[in-house]
Amino acid sequence: MNFHTRKWVKPEDLNPNGTLFGGSLLRWIDEEAAIYAICQLDNQRVVTKFMSEINFVSSARKGDIIELGMTATHFGRTSITLRAEVRNKITRKSILTVEKMVFVNLDENGEPAPHGRTQIRYADEAFARYRESSRLAAPAPDQNAATGENVIERVEVDMVH
Repeated sequence: MNFHTRKWVKPEDLNPNGTLFGGSLLRWIDEEAAIYAICQLDNQRVVTKFMSEINFVSSARKGDIIELGMTATHFGRTSITLRAEVRNKITRKSILTVEKMVFVNLDENGEPAPHGRTQIRYADEAFARYRESSRLAAPAPDQNAATGENVIERVEVDMVH
């Protein structure tokens, strides 16, 4: 499980008992899970369909730094299933787990759409794909975008004369 997001528990995040309000934490989890699903499926149109039982095992207090971890556990035809864990950054003590969150991939009309993914996509894979598509779309670095002229050859010719 990857823990990418950290949150600092502030006074406005607390319940009357002085511990982290569960609603604030659930909002953070839903947002982090949606971002994770968007990155995995390469589509900003995803919606939360289901969230399983939420198991609070400890609490956080003002000043604690917590981290949210996500991992994909299943890829359906139009959905992705995630597992989440929240823990204290310093002590590594678990605060809660959500065993199952299902997000659905949507098309431009808001209808469920196949996504074609079958396994976790890591950041370096997505970056390599981005670089390749950027390289194919842009002129070569030694080529003048307006004229197509090879700039390096021209510089070498100018240096000779």
